[in-house]
Amino acid sequence: MDRKAEAQWFGDLKSGKGTMAVGSGAFSGPFSFISRFEGSKDTNPEELLGAAHAGCFSMALANSLAQAGHPATSVKTTAVVSANKTEAGFAVTNIALTTRGVVPGLSNEKFVEFAEATKTGCIVSRALAAVPMTLDAALEG
Repeated sequence: MDRKAEAQWFGDLKSGKGTMAVGSGAFSGPFSFISRFEGSKDTNPEELLGAAHAGCFSMALANSLAQAGHPATSVKTTAVVSANKTEAGFAVTNIALTTRGVVPGLSNEKFVEFAEATKTGCIVSRALAAVPMTLDAALEG
């Protein structure tokens, strides 16, 4: 299955502005140099990368748990994508995943094991394997 997204940029790097949209129509929005490197209310590619990673991770972890006979009531993941200036220029330097699950009858230790396997196994994690990732996983309740 192919999925589509597009972006258009107008102007130079610092004073220009752009728009990004996903093919399904579920999201479209502006971005700029300020939203990427200085902070503003607009989104940026790294934030959307984080959303994709959090969504993939939560879905993959819930699937792994269910396949092992431990269906989750919920799995919530936050992905913090860090983009910093390096010697080679700006780069995504880290992704910090925090996941919390409600999984009746499962120990916290087993949940962490499933989450660790998902960190290297979900589709987006595999695509981003060159980026250092951390994981904080725990059950809630």
